[in-house]
Amino acid sequence: MEDIIKIENLTFKYVKDEDEDEEVSAIRGISLDIEKGSFTAIIGKNGSGKSTLAKNLNGLLIPTEGVVYVDGWNTKDEEHIWEIRQIAGMVFQNPDNQLVSSIVEDDVAFGLENLGIESSEIRKRVDIALDSVDMGEFKKNAPHLLSGGQKQKIAIAGVIAMKPKCIIFDEPTAMLDPKGRDEIMTIIKELHEEGITVILITHFMDEAAEAERIVIMNDGKVILDGTPVEVFSKGDLIRSVNLDVPLSV
Repeated sequence: MEDIIKIENLTFKYVKDEDEDEEVSAIRGISLDIEKGSFTAIIGKNGSGKSTLAKNLNGLLIPTEGVVYVDGWNTKDEEHIWEIRQIAGMVFQNPDNQLVSSIVEDDVAFGLENLGIESSEIRKRVDIALDSVDMGEFKKNAPHLLSGGQKQKIAIAGVIAMKPKCIIFDEPTAMLDPKGRDEIMTIIKELHEEGITVILITHFMDEAAEAERIVIMNDGKVILDGTPVEVFSKGDLIRSVNLDVPLSV
C-alpha cells in the first residue's frame, strides 16, 4: 500500500537555554513509513519525543536533520507548507488552544475561510463536520461554555471540515474524563473506518491497543514497532521504560 508519510533519519534538536548554546536532541534518527488509511498509535512517557515527532509530521516543526515527506511533499519546502497542513491535519491536547471564535460554527469555519472556500461550500462542510462528531445542535453555542470533551469535538470538527487525508491526534484525551475519552476514541475509530489515516499520540495503553500498529518511543528513539499483539508481548521491555502493559489486547 502507498505511504502517506515517510520519515527518513529524522533528528530534531532544540536549544535548552536561550542563554547557552547547548542543544538537546528530542528525536534521534527516526525512520518510519505510515501507510495511507492506516491507524498508528505512538506512545511513550513524557519527554520521549512523541509530541515533537507529531509536530514534525505536518510542518509545525522542521527537522534539524533528515526529512519528512507528507503525501510526497517535503516539509522543509516552505512553498507547499499549506498544502502539507491540509493533507495532515492536527488536533492538540488542549482544545482551548485551537478554538478561536465565540460561536461554534464560526470556529469550525475558520480554517475554510482562510483558504478562501466558497461560502456555500463552507456552510455544507461545517454542518457535515459538526454532525460527524454529534455536535450539530451546539453550532450556535459559545465554545467556552462547553465541556472539555465537547470542546475537543469542536476542534476535531474544524480539522474534519478541511477534508484532510491524515489526522494527527496529539494526546487528544489527556485532559478529559473517562466519558470524554471514550467519546473521542469513538470518533477517532470512525474516522479511520472512513479511510482517513490516523496517527494517535497517547500515553494510554488502552487507547494504543485500538490501533493497527503501535510505535513505542523512549529518549527520542523508536524501541518497538508492530501490531498490538507483537508489541505487548514484549512486556519486560515496555515496563523497563516505565510504561504499563494492558491486561489483554
